This record gives sequence, structure tokens and C-alpha cells, in this order.
Amino acid sequence: MAETKTKSKSGLISHGIASQNRKARFDYTIKETVEAGLVLKGPEVKSLRHGRATLSEAWAGERNGEVWLFNAYIPEYQGGVLSRFEPRAPRKLLLKHKQVDQLLGQVARDGVTLVPLQIHFNDRGVAKVLIGVGEGRKKADKRHAIAARDWQRDKARLLRNK
Repeated sequence: MAETKTKSKSGLISHGIASQNRKARFDYTIKETVEAGLVLKGPEVKSLRHGRATLSEAWAGERNGEVWLFNAYIPEYQGGVLSRFEPRAPRKLLLKHKQVDQLLGQVARDGVTLVPLQIHFNDRGVAKVLIGVGEGRKKADKRHAIAARDWQRDKARLLRNK
């Protein structure tokens, strides 16, 4: 999953990660991930290809029996396009009915939420969102995660020096 950005001469991302929510894996215990399509307008795709989107405050939820991405920031494209769009507008996620039913059933349980982890472009150049089904971590759990991460880093350092 450590996919790097592939930029062309113009600085655009042809495939790879356009935006990532790094703090989500720290704040939530991710149990399952689902890849969903994203309904975008043309200028939004161009702005995503520049890699300027932000998912740090974004969340996914249900509206009218469908799954939507809320509060994801995709800035306006500054390429002289006449059509304007709202940077934080809700955007529909494209999932199969079975996946929607499964995700909404999991969200109905206490403490489970849908967290957008990253927006990326697949091999065909289509924008996709990686949604994680996660439970919020308590402060003690976060400290345990920090300690485990530090131990892994120290262990790798010790093994490398031998």
C-alpha cells in the first residue's frame, strides 16, 4: 500500500495517492477497508491530480440510503475553468448495494464509523476513495500504539546494527 505518486512533466499525478489521512490510523482502529468510486466534476479531478486535496477532517456517512463523503476539501482548480464548485461539498461514493447495506449495518453498531483513509488514482486513472471501518481509540490505546511503534523502530535499528 506504499504506493508513490507518479507525476508527469506537468506535475500531475497520473496514478497513485492524491491525498492521505495519516492521522486516521492513529485515531481509529481500522477493522476493514473498502474501495469506493467517487462522483466528481471535471475541475475537481484536475485539482486532485495536482495533489492538493485534504482528508484530515473528512468523514463518510449515510444520506438517503447511499454513502457520501462529507467535509473533504478539494480546492478550486486555478486553470481558468469557468465552472466553479464548492470545495467542501458532499460527494457521492459509488458502491454496490450489497456493500452499502453491509457498511450501513456496521455503522449502526455503537462506536463504529466510516473514515476516509486516502484518495488515489487507480491504474486506469479513475479516482477512488479508500474507506476504513473503524472504532475510535481511547487515550490509553493511542499510548499503546505509540509504544508499539517506537519498539518496532528500535528493534529494526538494533537488528540493522548487528
